[in-house]
Amino acid sequence: TNLLKIFFEKKKILTLTHTIYNRKLKFTGFKIDKIVIYTIRLIDELEKELNIYSQRLKEWYSWHFPELFSIISDISTIAKVISRIETREKLDVTELSDILPKFLIDKLLEASEISLGVRIHEDDLACILSLCSQIISFHNFKNELQNYLKNRMYLIAPNLTAITGEKVGARLILHAGALLNLAKCHASKVQIFGAEKALFRAMKSKTNTPKYGLIFNINCISKANKKIKGKISRILSAKIVLTARIDALGEFTYGGSIGIKQKLAIENKIKQLNSFLEKASS
Repeated sequence: TNLLKIFFEKKKILTLTHTIYNRKLKFTGFKIDKIVIYTIRLIDELEKELNIYSQRLKEWYSWHFPELFSIISDISTIAKVISRIETREKLDVTELSDILPKFLIDKLLEASEISLGVRIHEDDLACILSLCSQIISFHNFKNELQNYLKNRMYLIAPNLTAITGEKVGARLILHAGALLNLAKCHASKVQIFGAEKALFRAMKSKTNTPKYGLIFNINCISKANKKIKGKISRILSAKIVLTARIDALGEFTYGGSIGIKQKLAIENKIKQLNSFLEKASS
């Protein structure tokens, strides 16, 4: 009996310490929106690093084969091609059919014969190949993170993701601090998330205030007519808040079906606004 008493006392102390530390660290085991925040931050940092590395690769390899960058635009494909061919002289004896279509390979062969680039030293080539392997590994890791983010977003906020997409939805959660904080926001605040500096600048100079911030990256706003962008952003921000509240506070998320219905409603409203514009212009 004494051993049981000691065991239960230790168990109580352990439970109490875990509760205190969980509160101090603000850790909640049943909410994984913090993981989404960490993931989108890491993706943004990776994109910055990839842009810097891509610029350095372009500057460095352009001394040897500048025409390569005008033929191929995707930097990960360029890195794969460089790692495979090493120098332009090896293009005609290197197999690239698994990386590029035939018409691009033919263009590269033509360009390599009349290239203005100079010969490359072995030490420089070794550094360039190392940089290419870094770019390829970073790009693969970024793709893995994007797939992970997509799965996580559909798990914690399926309705929000149905409207915004996983990346914009994750950035909205990041900006708000948590999914629950986003659910507590009003639509007009969500509408200008990411454009606060522009808002205060406009208020100070007494000019027109911005109509959208992060939500501009959603297709229905970015591709819309300039005259109706403001109206669409207002409608969209209201739907974002609605779906965020369902995901954060609702007992059931309904597998994202509410978000899909709201997205269809937004698309119908855009068609209606476009028809009004066409009638007004005619």
